[in-house]
Amino acid sequence: YQDISLNFRHFFSRKVMFVKYAAAYVVLPGGFGTLDELAEILTLVQTGKTRRIPIILVHAPFWEGLLEWFRTTLVEEKTIDPEDLDLVKVLDKPQQVVDAIFAHYEHRGFEPSAQEREVLLDL
Repeated sequence: YQDISLNFRHFFSRKVMFVKYAAAYVVLPGGFGTLDELAEILTLVQTGKTRRIPIILVHAPFWEGLLEWFRTTLVEEKTIDPEDLDLVKVLDKPQQVVDAIFAHYEHRGFEPSAQEREVLLDL
């Protein structure tokens, strides 16, 4: 969770901070802004511009159409690799979300590695 409040004049700067300093991305059903943030996160993780951390979509029925489009259009058209689908987990229960985040960090801890830290500091 965030323990300080920050106000941003521009959405792009908000997204930079959001992506750079998160330990996990938990995405709830939303509209265009939510999709924009999700696409940004997926792109930055996919291209190695930020460290790989959990990207969790909550409420499977809401996301199924988008994920199906990823599988049947993006993968089939070869605009993403099938492995890119592994960047996302879809979960329904709050405890599943917490468990997935802790499982990701179980053997490595929450601190970024030296290589990840270098990526994070490369603004």
